[in-house]
Amino acid sequence: MKEFLSRSGFEFTAKNVDEDQDALNELVALGLMSIPVTIVGDYVVRGFDEKALRAALGIG
Repeated sequence: MKEFLSRSGFEFTAKNVDEDQDALNELVALGLMSIPVTIVGDYVVRGFDEKALRAALGIG
């Protein structure tokens, strides 16, 4: 995920739910309990789904 975003030239903020209670709370508030999750605007992409990530980022 991080490599894909970096390689594509996108800035991102990585959050570790094991070490950051606020990050875990954000995940739970979304009704999610699995990682990785990537949020791009209103898009929530679960797991590493390159097609969904490209759509969310507008890079088709």
